[in-house]
Amino acid sequence: MKIGIYPGSFDPITNGHLDIIRRSSKLFDKVIVAVVKNYSKKPLFSIEEREDLIHRSTRDLSNVEVDSFEGLLMDYIHEKNAKVIIKGLRAISDFEYEFQMALMNRKLDSDVETIFLMTSSEYSFLSSSLVKEVATLGGCITGLVPDNVLPDIYRKLNKNTK
Repeated sequence: MKIGIYPGSFDPITNGHLDIIRRSSKLFDKVIVAVVKNYSKKPLFSIEEREDLIHRSTRDLSNVEVDSFEGLLMDYIHEKNAKVIIKGLRAISDFEYEFQMALMNRKLDSDVETIFLMTSSEYSFLSSSLVKEVATLGGCITGLVPDNVLPDIYRKLNKNTK
């Protein structure tokens, strides 16, 4: 079975993430969307909430699994018996960082490959941070995140601003 791991913070999942997940699901027998527990960041959503948002957004994809992990990605890759890391790229700046990470991961295990998928052009500017900033300032984020995620974002922002 060919398993691809798509790691990220997904705080929240965007339509750009969903684009990469959908396209990856056509390339692999199983895609594991792995939410990274990064304690140095202040996320809007908890790990469990992010997993739920991804679950709800990928419900129609039978070969997509949602999970979370902390620590080294390579340890998680081994635990899941995967051989491929999936990374989405929006711009040259993404490539420079992701290229360094891919080389480091290759040093840790030369049998694990990283594949890069270019995001669809309509999402090339999109990031979770930008979505949160626009929503916090009262801007419209319709079309930037899955429709079923919109109420959760607005609810969370209202809760945090009171």
